[in-house]
Amino acid sequence: MELEGRVWKAPESTWWLIEISFLDVMTQGKTRKEALEMIKDAVIELLKDSYEELLTKQFQLTVNLYEDGIIGMGASDYKLLFALGLKRQRLRSGSTIRDVSKRLKSTSPNAYARYERAQSRPSLEKYAELLHAANPARRPLLVS
Repeated sequence: MELEGRVWKAPESTWWLIEISFLDVMTQGKTRKEALEMIKDAVIELLKDSYEELLTKQFQLTVNLYEDGIIGMGASDYKLLFALGLKRQRLRSGSTIRDVSKRLKSTSPNAYARYERAQSRPSLEKYAELLHAANPARRPLLVS
């Protein structure tokens, strides 16, 4: 499974831009290859900020380049990427954990927070429900 993103050359510029909107992250590089490396570095830094104690030396991110500038980001542990995605989408929407919990019709904010802290691994159906609650205005695409 991969998170979908895109890479493109900025109009009237020498820079390549790259983003994974699901993670609300964008960066750039002087070459497409550099941009692909920069997105990996940016996501690793975001993961370190939130999940440093869960990152192991074996954790790996991969970025695959497809046609038309489409990229796919995979990980050796998807739970961390999905948890980061939930957190980034919640923050992007301006919601609190309590807000998301209410959208899920849960009486315990801790139930949702366990997913965002990478303590629970949801099914894909549950993950879609969590994402919609975290940011009702957006439904990022997951590619398998």
